[in-house]
Amino acid sequence: MELIIETFGWIGTILILLAYFLLTYKKLDRESKTYHSMNLFGGLLIVINALYHSAYPPAILNIVWSVIAIYGVLKGLKISRK
Repeated sequence: MELIIETFGWIGTILILLAYFLLTYKKLDRESKTYHSMNLFGGLLIVINALYHSAYPPAILNIVWSVIAIYGVLKGLKISRK
């Protein structure tokens, strides 16, 4: 179980960093569903890892990060339906 939780944390970290890298180098748009989805899943994986380790500040940070990403995904879906 420990290995799974650690893997979640590393995958989440990589997803968030990769999303930021791709945004910075203009490979993703800040309004794209891909960008927000990477942040959402990355944040949720880090939340799992942080809660498992009772690390509440990064858990709260990534819960908020994920909520913002959910808003971005929903906003993107709304725009694509028009």
